[in-house]
Amino acid sequence: MEKKIHDEINSRRTFAIISHPDAGKTTITEKLLYFGGAIRDAGTVKGKKSGKFATSDWMEIEKQRGISVTSSVLQFDYAGKRVNILDTPGHEDFSEDTYRTLMAVDAAVMMVDSAKGIEPQTIKLFKVCRMRGIPIFTFINKMDRQGKEPLELMEELEEVLGIQSYAMNWPIGMGKEFLGIYDRYNDRVELARPEGEERFLPITEEGGLAVEHSMTATSYYQQALEDVMLLNEAGNEFDEERVAKGDLTPVFFGSALTNFGVQTFLETFLQFAPPPQPRKSRDGEEVEPESEIFSGFIFKIQANMNPAHRDRIAFVRIVSGEFERGMTVNVPRLSKNFKLSQTTQFLADDRETVNEAVAGDIIGLYDTGNYQIGDTVVGGKSNFQFEALPQFTPELFVRVAAKNVMKSKQFHKGILQLVQEGAIQYYKTLHTEEVILGAVGQLQFEVFEHRMRAEYHVEVQMETMGSKVARWIENEEDVKESMAGQRALLVKDRYDRKVFLFENDFAMRWFQDKFPDIRLYNLL
Repeated sequence: MEKKIHDEINSRRTFAIISHPDAGKTTITEKLLYFGGAIRDAGTVKGKKSGKFATSDWMEIEKQRGISVTSSVLQFDYAGKRVNILDTPGHEDFSEDTYRTLMAVDAAVMMVDSAKGIEPQTIKLFKVCRMRGIPIFTFINKMDRQGKEPLELMEELEEVLGIQSYAMNWPIGMGKEFLGIYDRYNDRVELARPEGEERFLPITEEGGLAVEHSMTATSYYQQALEDVMLLNEAGNEFDEERVAKGDLTPVFFGSALTNFGVQTFLETFLQFAPPPQPRKSRDGEEVEPESEIFSGFIFKIQANMNPAHRDRIAFVRIVSGEFERGMTVNVPRLSKNFKLSQTTQFLADDRETVNEAVAGDIIGLYDTGNYQIGDTVVGGKSNFQFEALPQFTPELFVRVAAKNVMKSKQFHKGILQLVQEGAIQYYKTLHTEEVILGAVGQLQFEVFEHRMRAEYHVEVQMETMGSKVARWIENEEDVKESMAGQRALLVKDRYDRKVFLFENDFAMRWFQDKFPDIRLYNLL
């Protein structure tokens, strides 16, 4: 039995795909699901006219805009591995959701648009991966279009991101003249348009094609050979240990849209991506995946995945041990036990009840309002908690109220459920109890308004307050209401902690000079 669990855990590969919006992240997710046999037909984000939408974009607003604003969890089996993909929001306004998702994975796939190179959102997300020391695999996408020179893109990776790279394959031409890739790792050339020929052509020991082919007469082939020779002589060496530490990124060229190079990438990625890794508890102890004790943490809460049932799902990354449906777990924050009888696994919005799962898997727990993002769930008599997940200090604020006073009950219920997801933060004024929402980006308010209307049938009116500097207070007992004013609004967050919303940095500094004993702090 123990060997079976060991093999199960070691077969798990749990990763997120990170990129700037429009780099092709959702498209490659579709293709990976297609290879895993999870879907028969890979729909693309652009398929809005045909009504064919990406499997991982399930929320109505995502289908309308062709963007991902929630993190989907997608699972399939391939080549003896159980793959868990966490498809993250590409839009920067939802970076907080993405940051938390990155806490739940063991590796990351970084998508780069060959025409645009390294973009701002990619840099931000890359930094989080580096901070965690997780392996990063790079897929340079859209080789079927004209883009930057491959060597320039490799240079950009090293200069902009500060990570060394190793090209696992190399493009032969690009755009309309994209003939294929020179696969350095598998010693073969993969043709972009085989048209009745063999898809893979062998390479000689000297590095040229071992068979006759018309491409050898082209300048693109000659250029690729020269580039590969240069990489062999002067490039980085492939080092599995450095990949595992996140110090070296293997680079793959291809086209997610035309499904070229994706399968080769998937097979190589699964070979080098790590199995589930240990996680630290707040006491600094390492919790090993093969520990007998079941443990995990909630990194995301999603309301209304099934609008007909007003349900909430808490997504749990299993860190150690084995999950069995019906087991009892402890949530140390609440010092309460829960029986996990309603549990689920996902393919976007398709769900099935899960009876067993092991470290590395993501499961969904039906939530009636007990769980919070960052909660640890642990089996048996254990009581430890995992390290806290990042929470961001919001920068933009709005006053919000129901347009129809008669709908105030649905309004408050809707707000409290959506706030649990962590994308927007909830505040209320001390006496009038006006509702104020804070967010990292404007799009979050638009999604909130859309979802209140679509899922709770409540029209809301929002009054923009603009950007504010939010600061929490270490010594709340010393705060007097007289300290507040027009430029320093005193509110409470949803945990009843007092928070000052300052008009700007100058107002905050003025406050600190006037009340030096009040100790302010911010979230991330």
